[in-house]
Amino acid sequence: MSRESAFIDRLRSFASDPAARGLIDDCAVLPFGSRDIVLTHDMLVEGVHYLADDPPEDVAWKLAAVNLSDLAAKGARPIGVLLGYPLGESDWDQRFADGLQKVLAAFDVALLGGDTVSGAGPRQIGLTAIGEVESGAAPSRAGAQAGDLLCVTGAIGAAGLGLRAALRGDEASGFIAAYRRPHPRLIEGRILAPHAHAMADISDGLLIDAARIAAASGVAVRVELESIPLPPGTAQDSEARTTAATAGDDYELIFAWPADLTLPQLETTKIAIVGAFHEGKGLRLFDGGKIVPLPRKLGYEHGAS
Repeated sequence: MSRESAFIDRLRSFASDPAARGLIDDCAVLPFGSRDIVLTHDMLVEGVHYLADDPPEDVAWKLAAVNLSDLAAKGARPIGVLLGYPLGESDWDQRFADGLQKVLAAFDVALLGGDTVSGAGPRQIGLTAIGEVESGAAPSRAGAQAGDLLCVTGAIGAAGLGLRAALRGDEASGFIAAYRRPHPRLIEGRILAPHAHAMADISDGLLIDAARIAAASGVAVRVELESIPLPPGTAQDSEARTTAATAGDDYELIFAWPADLTLPQLETTKIAIVGAFHEGKGLRLFDGGKIVPLPRKLGYEHGAS
């Protein structure tokens, strides 16, 4: 068990309000009349979630996008955000503010307030995003059922390729934007949420996020390696798919879909069926119909040994 998992388990002992959903989701869902208010908070830490020399405008974009992605996984419409910001070098601060203004305008989200502090050391920037959804309509991680299909939107692994390009200084790579400026699937989330039994976003890796849905739902999940959609123009072999499925930072949606219900045709992206849920527990990985060993790491975990 990672230190992150152990700490969250400790918090679960007193996060008893139903809105917390047992801390198995990335969002809290708070009933408010005929609507539910969806709340999420994510942080970006320099050297962990972004590189020290990443442009501040891109850091602002990613900070907003990863929070909005959590709202997308609940099918929520964004209302606004609260920023927690450590003041540092003035030019970096101003460029960050310019980037934040642009990303919030791009997704029609209001800046409602927040807090600033004097910063020192690596930057740690937090954002709280607030959204709304029809009462009872926000799917959790815990609703997958035996027989459901495991599906994902878009292609998997572009952000991992972008990170590797950034680390080697290849600014000409077409994948760097996928790492620095992910696009939350807000429209897709609102289409899928009313019918998906469970849904999350792929932040830490397809395999680990699929396993989390299965564990929260009390079922097992099977992932078909050869069905994982990779970015066009990249290697399409088993090794590339395993790397993509554990890389994280894709912010595509991963969801459990009733097998007897036709998947929608999205105008913005494709949906791929990459596995299924069944009775039991745990994650099994198949390639070409044969079970294969799980990779040593299923994805990213803070405080993992």
